[in-house]
Amino acid sequence: MTAEIISIGDELLIGQVVNTNASWLAQQLHALGISIHRVLAISDNPDEIRTALDDAFSRSDLILMTGGLGPTRDDITKHALCEYFGVGLVIHEPTLAWLRKFFASRGWQLNETNRKQAEVPANCEPIPNHNGTAPGMWFEKNGKIMISMPGVPFEMEAMMENHILPRISSRNDSHYVAHQTIQTYGAGESYLMELIRDWEDALPANFRLAYLPQPGMVRLRISAYGKSRESAMEQIDRQIEALQGIIPEIIFGYDQDTLEEVVGKLLRQNNKTLSTAESCTGGYLAHLVTSVPGSSDYYFGSVIAYDNKIKHDLLGVSDESLRNFGAVSQQVVREMAEAARKRFGTDFALATSGVAGPAGGTPEKPVGLVWIALATPEITLTSRSMFGEHRGRNIRRSALEALNMLRLYLLKDL
Repeated sequence: MTAEIISIGDELLIGQVVNTNASWLAQQLHALGISIHRVLAISDNPDEIRTALDDAFSRSDLILMTGGLGPTRDDITKHALCEYFGVGLVIHEPTLAWLRKFFASRGWQLNETNRKQAEVPANCEPIPNHNGTAPGMWFEKNGKIMISMPGVPFEMEAMMENHILPRISSRNDSHYVAHQTIQTYGAGESYLMELIRDWEDALPANFRLAYLPQPGMVRLRISAYGKSRESAMEQIDRQIEALQGIIPEIIFGYDQDTLEEVVGKLLRQNNKTLSTAESCTGGYLAHLVTSVPGSSDYYFGSVIAYDNKIKHDLLGVSDESLRNFGAVSQQVVREMAEAARKRFGTDFALATSGVAGPAGGTPEKPVGLVWIALATPEITLTSRSMFGEHRGRNIRRSALEALNMLRLYLLKDL
């Protein structure tokens, strides 16, 4: 089965709204082994809708359309579909009953505008929408399927999961596909490719591997096609086990895992605590740590020592170190981490100091230079990194580098 996704809305074309619906729909179809040939965004215009449908019906088995099904005058999809299929609107009584119930439960009056949401093209099969007022619509033409859904994401997603995907799956006799995303940190895309080249070359013919880089990270999405999703997943598990033997320290998690979650889990499992002292990251490291629910179990607090006076007065960084080496130095970041660990009474402390940019760099200390320290009960570790000239990326990469330093120490020491 082949598919196309058509997203309707001027807001998509002017960049006012990001088209997350298309991305989500593509993931769901791909998981069923359905090939997506085209993703298209078009304006709220009947001619555009008609042209897009003609093209889609000429080459695809399944067409998913979102947007333009609201009650206001700018929502023209339903009327455009009536013109396209040469039919009129009819009242769908189950939808009208749902609208009465929906509005009554909220103490609202069902007016004539909202009542029109129960009108659907005569040749469609309405799809229930229990999260909103606009039903979906299932059309069939020459053995092909076209489905129109609301553009509101949580309405569309529930409609797909509860009603549409099960029906599509039962009519699709193609293979199944399973995915696993492997989260890595510490190796750039090209270097990582070299490390795992032999493993990648040996993947079976029914496998696909994609490199998805982010600042400081690379996600590896491995996909396998099989007779069932279960058999495909079993094949993936075997390949991941082999990969873990090649890059054990670079892999930090899977699917939606984040470094902050992984580090938090390691701290909690081993009953250890953490504090931070931040200069160039300005609290972003603390933000990542505390974004994890339950982080109060292991995280005590932070000193954001942006100014040298704060480094000296609150963390006790020596005037000599600041004068002789500067704030961005191994000596200063070491003192920051050690002072934070003692001040907060934690097992570990992380500290950051660097030149985030875009200004402030010198030939000796250019923009992107960052020093990071990890203070432990036994030793203080430091690292020097050069990240680049983009301020936002430098801040994020500094925080991630600090978390990864702690992750590796925990894995080795505990």
